[in-house]
Amino acid sequence: MDENLDFVKVAKIKVIGVGGGGNNAVNRMVTDGVKGVDFYVANTDAQVLKGITGVNKIFLGRDITQGLGAGGNPEIGRKAAQESENEIREALADANMVFVAAGMGGGTGTGGAPVVAKIARDLGALTVGVVTSPFTFEGPRRKRQAFAGLEELRKNVDSIIVVSNDRLLEVIGNRPMNEAFREADNILRQSVQTITDLIAIPAMINLDFADVSSVMKDRGDALIGIGMAEGENKAQEAAKRAVSSPLLDVSINGAKDAIVNITGGPSMSLFEASEAFATITEAIGNDVNAIMGVASNDQLDDQIIVTIIATGFEEDQPEEEVVVTPKQTYTVHGNKTTTVVEDDDEDPLPGFIRNRKI
Repeated sequence: MDENLDFVKVAKIKVIGVGGGGNNAVNRMVTDGVKGVDFYVANTDAQVLKGITGVNKIFLGRDITQGLGAGGNPEIGRKAAQESENEIREALADANMVFVAAGMGGGTGTGGAPVVAKIARDLGALTVGVVTSPFTFEGPRRKRQAFAGLEELRKNVDSIIVVSNDRLLEVIGNRPMNEAFREADNILRQSVQTITDLIAIPAMINLDFADVSSVMKDRGDALIGIGMAEGENKAQEAAKRAVSSPLLDVSINGAKDAIVNITGGPSMSLFEASEAFATITEAIGNDVNAIMGVASNDQLDDQIIVTIIATGFEEDQPEEEVVVTPKQTYTVHGNKTTTVVEDDDEDPLPGFIRNRKI
């Protein structure tokens, strides 16, 4: 029996960070120990690539840029990626699923990410974009370029998760600029890890690649929400927080499909997992096609973490208003801290939970 299992194909997942923002996001994923994934970074700046270790590298547009970068010009980023199509195609050839990570608004990521995504999709991989939109303080030019780049990227991915840096800034408050960018990298890391953990890490109730594909293939905009709670009614509270993210550009209401990952300590019961799942499906709508994975983590003790990725939204959906509220922190495990953005006591849906590496 075990010998026969040796021939079972395991889904091949790859993450490729395009441009400086995508490279930083991949570095965060590697540092935080995201498992079951092959990592790549692609850039037009040779100096940046030289400073990155521990991942596969793709030098984009050797002839076009001479290794000096795209100069903030998406057209150069696009042409550089097209010049390096063979290298990109070779890197992604055997992938079942490809995440394309980028910071939109600059040259290489904005122009190159859609090219990389198209190559991945043409190769038959389930292709998901995980990107950030620029802070307002980065200037109107980057905003305009980001908008155009997002439109092009949407044409070439199955699903896309967009983290609004302006919304992130509202939540994290008056912190140093480098911390703000690190938080954006962290949200991209969470977006990828939520999905890869469900496929690659053994759990009490696992999801397979076909499950994930059924929720993410040809779905367009996607949302990720993460909630944590402890104590009485923790399953419901964690689920409520997961469905009320103020950071992402899509409201969860009206999603047609969802992946739900519920992780708790050794004391978590199946009833609690079921309760969290029911809370989420009620918030989205009972007609949602939702699939659930359940995992145990000894380091969580009395806490429950609920992660949701929702897809299948109607076009032209209005964005939710961002409500900035006080924060509390809980030490979850090891070197990570979870920050809870809480709503007023009268609000039935507490805010978004973020895992932040110190």
